[in-house]
Amino acid sequence: MPAEMVRRQRHNVTEHSDSVRRYRKRAHSALVAYRAGASAPSYNVRRQLVSARAANANVLGLGSRSSGYFTVLVAEWFQVFLIWLALRRRGLSIGTLVSGRWPTLGTFFRDLGLAIGFLVVAIPLVGGLACLIGGNANSNVANLTPKTAFELVVWLGLSATGGFCEELTFRGYLIRQFSAGTGSRVFAIVLQGVAFGLAHGYYQKVMVVIVVQGWLLGVFAYWRKSLRPGILAHGLQDAIGGLVAYFS
Repeated sequence: MPAEMVRRQRHNVTEHSDSVRRYRKRAHSALVAYRAGASAPSYNVRRQLVSARAANANVLGLGSRSSGYFTVLVAEWFQVFLIWLALRRRGLSIGTLVSGRWPTLGTFFRDLGLAIGFLVVAIPLVGGLACLIGGNANSNVANLTPKTAFELVVWLGLSATGGFCEELTFRGYLIRQFSAGTGSRVFAIVLQGVAFGLAHGYYQKVMVVIVVQGWLLGVFAYWRKSLRPGILAHGLQDAIGGLVAYFS
């Protein structure tokens, strides 16, 4: 009987040690993913979701999908914080990249109309291009779309965050940096589009389509001399994608 108790205790200790090792491994994976995202300006919503899901991070007892959403929210806004610090050293503000707030309700609806018009043109264009090259999005991304009402609500907030943070990063901060480095706004738009595509590398061949979409958004921002319509278009596109996936 005592021998049996000793064997059980040893078994429990072994299981506990294995659990600790698994936890440390997951924590390390999550830390690596976070550092990679914080150091790379091209870290985007879907890429972060894949990294967070792969790290098996669970936040506040939530499932892996919801945990990934909240992880991305924190990482996106931390990235904006880093950009804010960089701008502050130069005596600039985030408003200088965005072109300020909407002065009137009419200007908001004008930009919203422009955003919808952009999507009407851009979505069929990039969709047709994706069909021509015969590429399909990675199935891992489809698994990250919302499946419950709670996840849908968080996804919509995440879409708004992605629209603002990614447009600020690519069409705002990176275009300004590339323009200063190359002396050409055209090259800056081209380079930020390439960076935008590389950030979506998990789409494999469809990454080429994302580059084109980055160019379109860059030209859109240059035409309007503002990030506001692009922010609305980007956020709407992500939100619509989540809604379609949820209700389909």
